Amino acid sequence: MASAATSGNALRIAGWVCRVAAAAGLAIDAYIHAKLADQYDAVSATISQGALFRVEAGLASLAALLIVAWRRPLGDAFGWLVAAGGLAAILLYRYVDVGALGPLPDMYEPIWSTDKKLSVAAQILAIITTTALLMTRHTRRISTPK
Repeated sequence: MASAATSGNALRIAGWVCRVAAAAGLAIDAYIHAKLADQYDAVSATISQGALFRVEAGLASLAALLIVAWRRPLGDAFGWLVAAGGLAAILLYRYVDVGALGPLPDMYEPIWSTDKKLSVAAQILAIITTTALLMTRHTRRISTPK
C-alpha cells in the first residue's frame, strides 16, 4: 500500500514539475513575442507581423495560465497547440520563403537570432511537457481502480 502512495506522490510531483516547465516555456515565448512586436509592425499586409506577434504572446500567456491554474486536459491541449503552432510558424518562415498569404505579410526571415533560438527552445519545452501531462493524465484515468 505504501508503494502505491509513493507512486501516486511521485506522479503528482512529476505532474507539477511538467506544469511549471510548460508554463515557463509558454511564458518565455509570450515575453519574446511581446518584446519583438513593435519591431515587426512595419512588416505588414492587411495584418502586421507585430500584430501576429501580439496574438502569439496573448495566446501563450493564456495557455500558461490555464496549465497552472485550471489544470485540465483541455488547457494542457491548448498549451500544446499554441506551442506547436508557434514552433511550426517559426520553422516554416525560417526555411521556406512562402511570401504573403492572403492578409498575412511575408514573414520569411532566414536567420537564427538569439530571440528566435530561445523561443524555439521554450516552445519545444512546452510541447514535451504538455505531451507528458496529457499522457500521464490518460494513464492515471485508465489505471485508477473502481
